Amino acid sequence: MSTQAEALLTTSPVMPVLVIDRVEDAVPIAEALKAGGLKVLEVTLRTESALDVIREIAHNVSDVLVGAGTVTTAEELKAVQDAGGAFAISPGATDALLKAGAESDIPYLPAISTVSELMRGMEYGFTSFKFFPAEAAGGPKMLKSIAGPFPQVQFCPTGGIGPNNFTDYLSLSNVSVVGGSWVVPQDLVDAKDWAGITKLASEAVAKAAAL
Repeated sequence: MSTQAEALLTTSPVMPVLVIDRVEDAVPIAEALKAGGLKVLEVTLRTESALDVIREIAHNVSDVLVGAGTVTTAEELKAVQDAGGAFAISPGATDALLKAGAESDIPYLPAISTVSELMRGMEYGFTSFKFFPAEAAGGPKMLKSIAGPFPQVQFCPTGGIGPNNFTDYLSLSNVSVVGGSWVVPQDLVDAKDWAGITKLASEAVAKAAAL
């Protein structure tokens, strides 16, 4: 499981956080992001179409890892796996979710915002976490502080991260990927401007590579 989680965190520097209402937009968005160099996609379970979106991308777009965000129960975790999702990410973590995630066939990334939550997750065997809400929970300074006593832990920060601050996170030793929605703005989706999304993804990859 740790190897799978490592692939999740190290394949691309930015993990697009996708809220997709229309299933027909799923494959074009995924292809546009892949063309720009972003191949790990988080589809949030905030829409009724989310599981269908995951299914569409998983079955029709090669060379990408598509999974779910906003997973809050063990039942949702199983539903994501059944839909073909390659991973699951939660906005927090309960004991039930940590247990289900530790036993899951797909990588599960629990979210923490405090050191105590981190230690609880580590008791279940986790060494990779989402840090959420990143900016509100202390941002890069908080993560830099955590790196001291927990050098073995890696994070995917999400929440309040955009084009102007994502490299502040990626420059940290305990961050290998950040999550954000800025590479897939709603106005470009509504306009079906897939080339525009590819451009934003390419720019993010280039900025990360320059670190």
